[in-house]
Amino acid sequence: MSLAVRVIPCLDVDAGRVVKGVNFADLRDAGDPVELAHRYNSAGADELTFLDVTASTAERETTYEVVTRTAEEVFIPLTVGGGVRSVDDVDRLLKVGADKASINTAAVARPAVINEIVARFGNQVLVLSADVRRSDQTPSGYEVTTHGGRRGTGIDALDWCREASERGVGEILLNSIDADGTQDGFDTEMIAAVRAVTTVPLIASGGAGAPEHFPPAVEAGADAVLAASMFHFGPADMIARVKDALRQAGHPVR
Repeated sequence: MSLAVRVIPCLDVDAGRVVKGVNFADLRDAGDPVELAHRYNSAGADELTFLDVTASTAERETTYEVVTRTAEEVFIPLTVGGGVRSVDDVDRLLKVGADKASINTAAVARPAVINEIVARFGNQVLVLSADVRRSDQTPSGYEVTTHGGRRGTGIDALDWCREASERGVGEILLNSIDADGTQDGFDTEMIAAVRAVTTVPLIASGGAGAPEHFPPAVEAGADAVLAASMFHFGPADMIARVKDALRQAGHPVR
């Protein structure tokens, strides 16, 4: 029996409000994070991901107060990322109610931080957020970016996902910068390429615009599917519609 595919709404938070843009730019307001979290919890979301989208760029900490209020409202796993740089940051997030921490920019700068966090808390707590764009500068054609997709690194994304897996990261959240917010569908080619180099659970992110976009992401190798725009701005039963589409395509859902 294969594991149920997890459906995960993503709350991109900036200055205490949920925002959503296209290709990580032109952000527009999508509401109050605590209200949205409560709504998604009631609507059947399997998990929630909460990303402070400007924490790394502004070089500040994530908004613990909003995380605390969100954790009080939801009873499904809550992953928090944005500005996570150390074992202490993860410790603090877990104490205010997060179940998992997501790391990107700090891990690229100092990969050993993955080993340190996993050694302290176990791999189930750590999600590698890989913001990846297509690039002819790397052997695989995929490049890792940092600072909310704003800075290229020259690092090959497949090499990085492989290394992070070997260092013990529990999951990889694979964000397609090129597909982000376009609502044209997930980058299934990228998902398949990353699936080929790692066995850790893979969360597909970037590009979802309709329920029928989700089964191809799972068929390409995703264990979970994440979206923002279509849940924030779509009909209230969108999570149920996505699960129906997955179920009809033969994928188990909760």
